[in-house]
Formats: sequence, C-alpha cells, structure tokens
Amino acid sequence: MKTIHSTAACVIQQDERFLIVEEARGGSTTVFNQPAGHIEPGEGPIAGILREVEEETAWQVTLTDYLGIYIFHTPHGQTFHSHGFIATPTTFLDTSLDRDITATHWLTLAEIQALNNAGRLRSPLVVTRIQDALAGRCYPLTVIRE
Repeated sequence: MKTIHSTAACVIQQDERFLIVEEARGGSTTVFNQPAGHIEPGEGPIAGILREVEEETAWQVTLTDYLGIYIFHTPHGQTFHSHGFIATPTTFLDTSLDRDITATHWLTLAEIQALNNAGRLRSPLVVTRIQDALAGRCYPLTVIRE
C-alpha cells in the first residue's frame, strides 16, 4: 500500500538570512534543509511545525503566514504533501537538538543557492519555499482549520 507522507517546513528569516539545519542522513556528507518534519498522529500542520522547529533549532517562532501545500514525488515513488510556513524567530531556548541535526546556520539566499548547486540540499523545495516567501506568495494562517 502506498503512503502519502504529511510534512511541514518553515521559512524563518532574520534580516537577510534564513535559518537552516544541517543534517546527518547517513551519507558521506551532511545535507541542509529548512526546519521540517513529519506531522505526527494527533497533530495538525501548525502544531507539527512549531514542534519541529523547536526540536531541530531550539528556537520558538511566531508563525506569520502559510505558503501552501507543496506536492513532491521522489524518484523512489514516495509522495510528500508538505505544508509550508513563514515564521519569525522569537526566543532561543538553548536546548539540545534532534540527534540527526549536526548544526544550525543563518544563511543568505546566495549561500543556500550555492548549496543547492552543490547538491547539498535535502529537498529542492528549500529554495522554492524561500522564493515564494520573498515574493509574498502566501496565505493567512486562518486557511488552516485545526
């Protein structure tokens, strides 16, 4: 039986930089991603992304906008429905990060695009979400009813 994976990801910007996580995924090099993850049973996308951001970055954020749902099909036949959000950082908690996260970084869009060109982004949606956020292609959070 095929499963659709429900995930959420967040564009978090401070000045001209974006909060990015560096992850160990079992390969020879780490990969870079926005704070993101699976929505757990009993959660909606808003609760899921707030939890994931805190677990992966030690930041509490304020969600400001909804980017929409991004449908992604992997070459291996998996399908992801990824909810995109925009947030601003509010409080750094200085707590430990998920064990797969090796570091967090505040990177410019040019630095993120360079990682993309080097094949170091976990998902092609990282740049797309940032570009959508910068272009103002977003919706009020009230479109989600949890």
